Amino acid sequence: MVAAWRPACSIEHLRRRAQMLAAIRRFFDQRQVLEVETPLLCRATGTDPQLDFFSSDYLAPPMRQTLFLQTSPEFAMKRLLAAGSGSIYQICKAFRNGEAGRFHNPEFTILEWYRVGFNLQQLMAEAAELLRSLLAADGLPMPVVQISYRQLFRDSVGLDPLVFKRETYAAYAAEHGLQDAISLCGNDHAMWLDFIFSHRVQPAMAASTLYLVYGYPSIQSSLARNCVDDPRICERFEILVNGVELGNGFFELADPVEQEGRFDREIAYREQNGLPAVAKDLYLLDALASGLPDCSGVAIGLDRLLMLATGSESIAEVLAFPLANA
Repeated sequence: MVAAWRPACSIEHLRRRAQMLAAIRRFFDQRQVLEVETPLLCRATGTDPQLDFFSSDYLAPPMRQTLFLQTSPEFAMKRLLAAGSGSIYQICKAFRNGEAGRFHNPEFTILEWYRVGFNLQQLMAEAAELLRSLLAADGLPMPVVQISYRQLFRDSVGLDPLVFKRETYAAYAAEHGLQDAISLCGNDHAMWLDFIFSHRVQPAMAASTLYLVYGYPSIQSSLARNCVDDPRICERFEILVNGVELGNGFFELADPVEQEGRFDREIAYREQNGLPAVAKDLYLLDALASGLPDCSGVAIGLDRLLMLATGSESIAEVLAFPLANA
């Protein structure tokens, strides 16, 4: 029996993590992208209804405050971009409540970067270059497939993700053994898409292939710009390998009015569905009002990437002390 105090992962996996972090820093140093650091403990958290958060009471006089462990460094990094930082990256911890399992730990390591002047295609190309270089060290040649969300969804399940009829989606669910979706998703189009994508599309992806899936339905992102020629689609992409999401990127929304409206809609959704209350990040809105440069940004889960690099079956195998023995 292994003593509970010992690390969950091997020392070799600790070394591989250190090598990966060093390689990431070399990659961005060669491109003159500035490494930054932002707070883990913040006065506001995101409004995304899909994310839960950790809170903490700050007891310094004269008043108590509720602070939050960040679910992502995104808002703080955008404040730096608005202040004229230029292209930046960060390697840090992020925290999401209620997330634990084979691919989840409530505390995880994230790489997030923003490229000023990059469109989504340029950022996708850079992300693929970084990931392929990191995985090549482990002898993992990784072919790249770039495909639109709409095409992938239609090819996989035969439904158009931009056209929602509950009866059609429910009939598909019943036919393919997804009866839970009918009660869980109701009339929520975005929830239906998430459910079908995770249960039917992701498992059908080709193995050992780096997928760059772009052009997500706009109802699935509150932080990306909508496409000019079709507002039903937003400038968002995801990186997936073996059906597992590794990263999520946007051509960043810079309009403070539109951003505040999206925050308000998500807050209203939270209230209607009994989810924990949140407040808008006013510092972010002020930063957008001052002027966010045109930029694209992406976040990659480094623990999942390390799982792939080491052939591990669970995130616990690449963490020194996952939640079970933290």
